[in-house]
Amino acid sequence: MSFAVSPAPRTVLVTGATSGIGWETARLLAARGDTVIVHAPDQASGDDAVTRLAAAGADILRLRLVVADFSRLDEVRAMAARVAEEHPVLDVLVNNAAVAAPERRTVTADGNELSLQVNFLAAYLLTHELAGPLTARPGSRVVNVSSSMHRTASIAWNDPHRTKRYSRLAAYAQSQLALTVFAREQAPWTSVSVHPGVCDTGLLPLYAHEGDSALQGAECVVRLCDPATELVPGAYYDRRALSPAAPVAMEDRTVRRLCKLAEQLVAAKAA
Repeated sequence: MSFAVSPAPRTVLVTGATSGIGWETARLLAARGDTVIVHAPDQASGDDAVTRLAAAGADILRLRLVVADFSRLDEVRAMAARVAEEHPVLDVLVNNAAVAAPERRTVTADGNELSLQVNFLAAYLLTHELAGPLTARPGSRVVNVSSSMHRTASIAWNDPHRTKRYSRLAAYAQSQLALTVFAREQAPWTSVSVHPGVCDTGLLPLYAHEGDSALQGAECVVRLCDPATELVPGAYYDRRALSPAAPVAMEDRTVRRLCKLAEQLVAAKAA
């Protein structure tokens, strides 16, 4: 699949861009002529990702590396501040970073269950911290890379960190439902969520034994980043098709309740 070069270069931030769908998304966007801010969890993996992008044909002058461990919300805030300072205009934010929930319940230094924080709370915080750059130019987009597994999930409102009944699949699915619901928050930008397909990435064992290539998944994501693609605000896309999300994700009450919970959880250690 090929993409035409954008008529006007844009600035796009892709989280979790060191491997899999994130790296391929960064590569495809760079091929369009966009300035791509490549997020990595650490310096070494970030340097390696940028080197591989350049070797794949990306213009090194249009690549920017930012580093933040999403299991630490202070690093998310610091990264957002750096992005806002260096890029006062942000056209697209791709919330792609994700981890599989571990076999044993793991709590971050911020007090949150690991997959809930890395997969959802970090995206929530980053998006809000970047409100300035995202509203600097009309037509900005936020693309949340979610999962069809959100359909199997429920949000444990009274125990979001799963202290009483932990299951790695339930915890991961909860994070994907939260990310899908978050796309429906009222915002000055157009926000959507997408299931890029079951792809051969580090998350594959949660789904199946084999899947599509990471490139095929990335093509679904990049399509939603393309200004030529008309989006339905708050919508959920299954690969390239507009698809109804889980019924609970479509409830306005759930959106309000989730954002209130997220605000409380990201603010807990802000001081």
